[in-house]
Amino acid sequence: MQTNQSQDNIVFIILISTVATIGGFLFGFDSGVINGTVEGLSLAFQSESIGEGFNVASMLLGCAVGAFSAGRLADTIGRKSLLIIAAVLFVISAWGSGIASSSMEFIVFRILGGLAVGAASVMAPAYIAEIAPAHLRGRLATIQQIAIIFGLFCAFISNYLLAKAAGASTETFWLGYQAWRWMFWIELAPAVLFFVCLLFIPESPRYLVIKGQQQQALAILQRLYGKAVSGSKLTEIADSLANDHHKPTLSDLVDGGKVRTIVWVGIGLATFQQLVGINVVFYYGAVLWQAVGYSESDSLMINIIVGAVSIFACLITISLIDKIGRKPFLLIGSIGMSVTLLVIVAVFVNAETGKDGNLMLGDSGIVALIAANAYVFFFNLSWGPVMWVMLGEMFPNQIRGSGLAVAGFAQWTSNFAITMTFPIMLATVGLATAYGFYAFCALLSVIFVVNMVVETKGKELESMQG
Repeated sequence: MQTNQSQDNIVFIILISTVATIGGFLFGFDSGVINGTVEGLSLAFQSESIGEGFNVASMLLGCAVGAFSAGRLADTIGRKSLLIIAAVLFVISAWGSGIASSSMEFIVFRILGGLAVGAASVMAPAYIAEIAPAHLRGRLATIQQIAIIFGLFCAFISNYLLAKAAGASTETFWLGYQAWRWMFWIELAPAVLFFVCLLFIPESPRYLVIKGQQQQALAILQRLYGKAVSGSKLTEIADSLANDHHKPTLSDLVDGGKVRTIVWVGIGLATFQQLVGINVVFYYGAVLWQAVGYSESDSLMINIIVGAVSIFACLITISLIDKIGRKPFLLIGSIGMSVTLLVIVAVFVNAETGKDGNLMLGDSGIVALIAANAYVFFFNLSWGPVMWVMLGEMFPNQIRGSGLAVAGFAQWTSNFAITMTFPIMLATVGLATAYGFYAFCALLSVIFVVNMVVETKGKELESMQG
């Protein structure tokens, strides 16, 4: 297929993949914006540690439902239609989260945003995988992670600038509203852009084949891959579906009375990505660094540095993932995260506790900061982008929607558990124990990658085995 594709086909594929990745940008922005608003939320809604955790983690409940529903709905209404619904929910959530007058109202709007994030998180990489040729699929799908990190990065910068301009995130800013409310409203611009751009992209040809719309699928395949190979590709897609041509269902995940191995691998990938604790850094970065003695302004600036390191790591992955493969990146990331997390734990264990209860790192603070950024680097070199790449491509066509539903639900449920428990662990067992748990999970992920993950580099989607 690679030799028959014209430059025009490739440009078209890149353009529509870029539109899909706006969903990743919003995923990142919506996830990261909460980082700078925690103090404002606590004061506005008088939240304690458990309530604070739920204000932050409430979106993740919506994400779990959104991810599970997206995989199934995508097989019913289509990939494009589902992304459009997600764009509308992003707009509603961004406005509502900023205008909320109570904790319950805020949680409702964050859950709506979570539905959008969950849907975008599984469907954007799946859509890219289904329209991209095998030799470009890894790189294009990895752009999704860059979009996520860039969204986080923009949220961190936006939070920092708004807090600095207002004096603090809790101070009154434009039109008499506190700065933390404007942190949510900034998201309205990219959310509206996402909605408009989605109106102009085609539906996934693999979805159209599943729905029996062969002529529409053929027309899109010709635009994607050229007329010379579109006919044979259509046949390959049709042949990869169930022999009786039944519509995809969750029962397809079971074979011979047992859940297919590929489903367990998907669940493992999705779960370990969260158990290593990455979103504690992204969601609670400001709280974390303030807990070890940095000011709010310095903590928000550290978040920006973390975002820049993340983007740099993803750029390396983009350039090499279709050459080196998926599994080597996962293994390098697991080992790197294990080492850097253990360094962070060692620093926290040896730190003294101040009168205010915060850790006093002293000269070792720079070691913790370097180790934390190295940890973020290894995550975004590996598990950050590669997990989404693999989930989008590893499932056979017949079970892709259902497989994504289950794996996506596992990913966001794990995310919720980690996010909800961090402020409780911070207040009870302390930072060292919390990060010790994340280090242990990173070590377990090494064993998982070695024994369970199968390389998918260069394989056509129609050749994926379940």
